[in-house]
Formats: sequence, C-alpha cells, structure tokens
Amino acid sequence: MIEQTALPGVVIVTPPRFGDHRGFFSESWNRKKLESEGLHLPEFVQDNHSLSREKGTVRGLHFQSPPHAQGKLVRCGRGSVFDVAVDVRRGSPTYGQWVGETLSFENGKQLWIPGGFLHGFMTLETDSELVYKCTDHYAPDCDGAVKWDSCGIDWPIDDITPIISEKDEKAQSLSDFDTPFTFEG
Repeated sequence: MIEQTALPGVVIVTPPRFGDHRGFFSESWNRKKLESEGLHLPEFVQDNHSLSREKGTVRGLHFQSPPHAQGKLVRCGRGSVFDVAVDVRRGSPTYGQWVGETLSFENGKQLWIPGGFLHGFMTLETDSELVYKCTDHYAPDCDGAVKWDSCGIDWPIDDITPIISEKDEKAQSLSDFDTPFTFEG
C-alpha cells in the first residue's frame, strides 16, 4: 500500500505481511509491485543499517548535496522510530515543512524520502534499528546536516534530553542553511 504525505514526493510504503503461528513473511522491496501501484523509484546502490541503543536518540537532520544527493527508502528493522523528512528545495511551495511517521518493526511501514529533503529520526524504544536503501553512494565531501531542533519538528518524546552526536549538535540551523537543492516542479 502506498500513501501520499503532506509533502509531495515523500510517501509511506507498507508492504503486505503474510503471517501465521510462526510469524510473518514480507517482501520489503519489490520494484515490480511498487511500479504496478504507480510508484517509480530510482535505482538503489547502497543499503545502510544503523543501531541506536538508547530511547530518545536523535540522528539527523542529514543530507547529501548534489552531485551525490541521496534518496532513501527507510524502514525500522527492530524497535520503533519517529522518522522525519524536511523539504529544503529552493523555490518549493513546501520549503521548510516537515512530515513525520512512526516506523516500527510491528507496523512494517517504510518512508520514501527523495533527494532535496533532510532526513532524521528519534528512537522511541531502546535498541532500535533503521535499515535503508540509498540512491547514491556515501560521499563525505557532500555530507551535511541541519540542526535537529531548528525546523519546528514536533518530536514525540519531550520529557527526556535527546542523545545527539557532536556532529549533529554543531550542525547549522535551518535559517542559516544555504540549500544546494532546487525545486523542479
């Protein structure tokens, strides 16, 4: 099932699960089935897997600038996270707006985040794992971040101090960000 979000281009994908007393089976990625439902995604060239040990860990908001901009198809392999995308395409009617979705092992939802969007997440459980497909290889010279708390995101856990990397804590604010992305209509 494919659901549109408030940000055009960012979609929620929920592959069907087939279960019985043993557990379930699901095709987490099937290009042919997605295309039959009208979702045409670019080629993926890299898979990433991250583990966050503590509840309340925030990773992001990250991006890779052109010519190595990355689209990401993100899912939660264990635990649960609140996953967000922020539109940073210059000239976009939704510039600076964000969407968030709870991705969990239980719900099986995935979030497609095209290039031109910031990506980040907050863990809602201990030992949460994020697994995602990328449309370009990691390029350190194109790697960047915008501060996690500068975009007006309504993070779901507000009664603890988020656990953040030094890189993410020192990231620029959205108001200071000179975006390398352009809205192409």
